[in-house]
Amino acid sequence: MKLNKPFLVVFLIQTIYAGMFLFSKAAFNVGMNNFIFTFYRQAIATVFLAPFALFFEWRSSPSLSYKTFWQIFIMSLFGITLSLDLYGIGLTYTSASMGAATTNCLPVITFFFAVLFRLEVWRINTASGIAKLVGVVLCLGGATILALYNGPALKLGTHFHLFGPPTVTHGPHVQAHSSATWIKGVFILLSGNSFWALWLVMQARIMKEYPSKLMFTALSCFLSSVQSFILAIAVERRPSQWILGWDIRFFSVAYCGIVVTGVAYCLQAYVIEKRGPVFLAVWTPLGLVITMLCSVLLLSEIITLGRILGGILLVGGLYCVLWAKTQEQSIIPTSCSTVDDNNKGNLEFKNIDVTKNSSPVSLYIQK
Repeated sequence: MKLNKPFLVVFLIQTIYAGMFLFSKAAFNVGMNNFIFTFYRQAIATVFLAPFALFFEWRSSPSLSYKTFWQIFIMSLFGITLSLDLYGIGLTYTSASMGAATTNCLPVITFFFAVLFRLEVWRINTASGIAKLVGVVLCLGGATILALYNGPALKLGTHFHLFGPPTVTHGPHVQAHSSATWIKGVFILLSGNSFWALWLVMQARIMKEYPSKLMFTALSCFLSSVQSFILAIAVERRPSQWILGWDIRFFSVAYCGIVVTGVAYCLQAYVIEKRGPVFLAVWTPLGLVITMLCSVLLLSEIITLGRILGGILLVGGLYCVLWAKTQEQSIIPTSCSTVDDNNKGNLEFKNIDVTKNSSPVSLYIQK
């Protein structure tokens, strides 16, 4: 049982993220404003994480300089606030399964920004470099198919609408409108993922100056909640939209704020410690499969051939990049095997540091 525990935990993590896509879409289907949703989600996450951050890292955390604070503020604005707001808009225009599908391209987008900012070297004449190129091409192809091609619908016999009546997105009277909004929604989702990937790249530099992870996460959530409130109050001022009852809207924001940001964060840390970050990343497509099945059964979303083909290409691009990263990391100990005994301690530290920083594990924290 001890050997299988990481597999059970990683399955639970992907189930949690599938629930995030489903509950978010369900809240939007009943009319909840996505800007208000982002504010409540980040506010609840702040309330949940702040006591743990203060208890475990208040005394050990370094002093927060003025420069570092504003760096965290700017990164929270683009990487969390705008990313989640764009994600909510894109999810409103598309579906829960599409939100899960586009998440698979995050490692590829992050790799692109890392190369652009010279945080990673791309050697195209190596096997790993070619694999990365193939991964980028597959992700571009998958995103294009998801946006522009539907194909025949794949229907199940029955649907159980757990979260209310289905949303009409197909049919002869709405096909032209739904096609336009669908394309818009896909590119908005990809834009939100691009903001998130950019934040991940810049996060590495900030964490070097402020390495307290819990304090950093809690502060980012707090700043994001303030920013989200300003944006939400500017867009929506009707009091009725801000009131949360004991319904799917309250459950959705509580689930995303507590379970996704809090519980999933701890579970991911456990998996990374036991099996490494690549093990966590390779299970990402499982979240897409769970989301797709549940969205068909519970939200009455229609899955088409184009969305399946696009999802397969995105998953293929993800695995190409992960394989390339694994190959590069396996070379590190081999190339340093002749180091003398006096440097063995330094070698071990460098191996661990490189593995963590070059992996896509950060893609799943706070999302």
